[in-house]
Amino acid sequence: MDIDLRKLRYFVAVAEELHFGRAAKRLYITQPVLSRQIRALEHELGAQLFSRNKRSTELTPAGHQLLEDARPLLASAAALGRRIEQAAHGAPTFTVGFMPGIIVTAAVRVLAARHPELSIGVLRTSWDDQTEVVHNGRADVSFVRMPVDRQGLRLRPLFSEPRVAVLSADHRLADKQSIGVADLAYERLLQNPDAVPEWRDLPERPKAEPARPAFTGVEEKLEHIATSGGVVVLPLSTATFYTRSDIVHVSIEDIGPNQVCLAWSADRRSPLIEEFAGIAGDQA
Repeated sequence: MDIDLRKLRYFVAVAEELHFGRAAKRLYITQPVLSRQIRALEHELGAQLFSRNKRSTELTPAGHQLLEDARPLLASAAALGRRIEQAAHGAPTFTVGFMPGIIVTAAVRVLAARHPELSIGVLRTSWDDQTEVVHNGRADVSFVRMPVDRQGLRLRPLFSEPRVAVLSADHRLADKQSIGVADLAYERLLQNPDAVPEWRDLPERPKAEPARPAFTGVEEKLEHIATSGGVVVLPLSTATFYTRSDIVHVSIEDIGPNQVCLAWSADRRSPLIEEFAGIAGDQA
């Protein structure tokens, strides 16, 4: 069965908006056209994707499954387009994504020395897009901090490092050599609690969840810590990357380390990627 990628993009827009009018506006098409395309896709697949009434639009079980599979498929298609465009317009390229605090210079230099004809770029990522850049083709490989969604990826473990609590310089725990995670039980965590399950699952932590902050990066979290309090738990290299006099980091004795892996698309069979993975492993 051949699936029209354009119809898939239309489907994903409706699935994310759960509103045909908003999805049509986002896609710059009219709502009747969008409705016809979705009906055509349902006919091609032989399954109802949405349950609609006058008040709401919901995904059916088949719709949920298609959304799960459509996103990586569209990302792979976009990545393919980028690679073809790059190949058609000049020298071969290779892009390495990396999270703050992770130094990739040595591995990049080795690859550059082996392949002087190769144009190598680096791309700084964040918690939100560290694997997305591989799926959508912006990076060939990415140094990622676990945990990540492993679907559609190959991962090579490289190294692990301690995690630390980052606090304001005048915090009650700022002068400690080390603390336990229970010392943070009543602190306001300025990140998704799922990123720090050891804190999330503390039995003595207050039951009421603090409002989840809408911070988009480490810099915003640190600014909030310095001005308004709170705490984040970060890998040591990330904490030391953002050195400032009004922020300190303290070791946490009873919390596991953060693991760093090299990630790339499971669909790609590139000798260059395999070679770089070997280089990264040797440099770790």
